[in-house]
Amino acid sequence: MGVAVKAADLSAMSIDERIELVQVIWDSIAAETEKLELTTAQKHELDRRIADLDAQPDNVLTWEEIKARVRGRR
Repeated sequence: MGVAVKAADLSAMSIDERIELVQVIWDSIAAETEKLELTTAQKHELDRRIADLDAQPDNVLTWEEIKARVRGRR
């Protein structure tokens, strides 16, 4: 089934209504994540990251440390 949404239809909606529509769509996708298939490359990358974490469990950053780095503070 195809869904056609015209730009004019969207622009007639308020920003709050469009945000709510996006949230409803995102929630419907999130509810079905088990149906999503990872690519072989994604599976390999996840395996690599898990192996790296297993090998170096102390080589992690807290959320606060990550935010500070992003903001340029160390």
